Amino acid sequence: MEKNFDLQAYLTRGVEKIVADSLKATLRNPRQSAFMMKFAAAAKKASQKRAEEKKKGLHVPPFLIASITSRCNLHCAGCYSRCNHATVDTAPVQQLTAAEWLLMFREAEQLGISFILLAGGEPMLRRDIIEAAGKQQNIIFPIFTNGTCLDQDYLRLFDRCRNLIPVLSLEGDRTATDSRRGAGIYDRLLAGMDALHAKGLLFGASVTVTTENIRTVSSRGFLDGLSKRGCRLVVYVEFVPVTEGSESLAPGDAEREYLKNEITALRGEYPEMVFVSFPGDEKSSGGCIAAGRGFFHINSHGGAEPCPFSPYSDCNVRDTSLRKALQSELFHALRSGGVLADDHAGGCVLYEKREQVEALLAQQHGGKTDATDSPADVATV
Repeated sequence: MEKNFDLQAYLTRGVEKIVADSLKATLRNPRQSAFMMKFAAAAKKASQKRAEEKKKGLHVPPFLIASITSRCNLHCAGCYSRCNHATVDTAPVQQLTAAEWLLMFREAEQLGISFILLAGGEPMLRRDIIEAAGKQQNIIFPIFTNGTCLDQDYLRLFDRCRNLIPVLSLEGDRTATDSRRGAGIYDRLLAGMDALHAKGLLFGASVTVTTENIRTVSSRGFLDGLSKRGCRLVVYVEFVPVTEGSESLAPGDAEREYLKNEITALRGEYPEMVFVSFPGDEKSSGGCIAAGRGFFHINSHGGAEPCPFSPYSDCNVRDTSLRKALQSELFHALRSGGVLADDHAGGCVLYEKREQVEALLAQQHGGKTDATDSPADVATV
């Protein structure tokens, strides 16, 4: 990475491309297009706010991941959150309230954050929080959901609040999806897509990319099917190995390069769709963009963490502000210590280097190492 690399400019260009692609993808949907035009203006103002904060010495990323619940109604095979005992069947009482999340969403807008990804657990189990998010029209909230909670009330909410964009998680075809998520889930996802499409609502699909399915989920046949059902956003999320023996499923450099090239081609072939890769090409961004470089994570109990796959925190937004959380000593140590730029085999560098993250946290606590007071929550994407 060149020494004069400008992260602020890199992230701004990324946001501008997402907004431009979204405008192009919604041209045939007057209501959604009208909303996106308004959001484009809001995103430009948000970028100016981030630039102003940068001049004052605070780097504000354009993205935030908010895991708004620890509860989930599915037991997907290999779920990171359940493996980490973060997702449960009955949510603990100490989770943030809808009012607390609303205050956080408002502060995020003031700081210039343009996108807040709502995750879980299963985020659509917290309708109160999603309704609160709908009030923040200058922020887009992609909702990463397993799709099983979609009902008529949600369809009406999404119709009223166009900044709420459901992103339905699937693994590829019926066999791959049902084998991980449960029998019949694939058909429920297709029914949900059809219901959203019938209402003219913008929605997306989230696909966990592994070495086994990478060519299938980037194939024209797979994407043709999504496009015909009205899907206008595809988010590719790299698999993170969290169980013994699953390391071979994590995409490596060759797979990342393949997906990067495919996405470039797909953007030209499917102008009606927006394609996003997470974490994407880390080499072009100077390493992992977690820990506040490009995004950070707030878990359902308020812990500010580098990312959902790195459940360590030295502050809680119940006790401080988002602004102060971005100045976290742990975040600063990760950004300045070279961990984010380290080479890694695949998936998530912070998960692979978790012993180093624990050591950094231990230094702040006199040698005592703890994960965040409340476990990390991550979407089952």
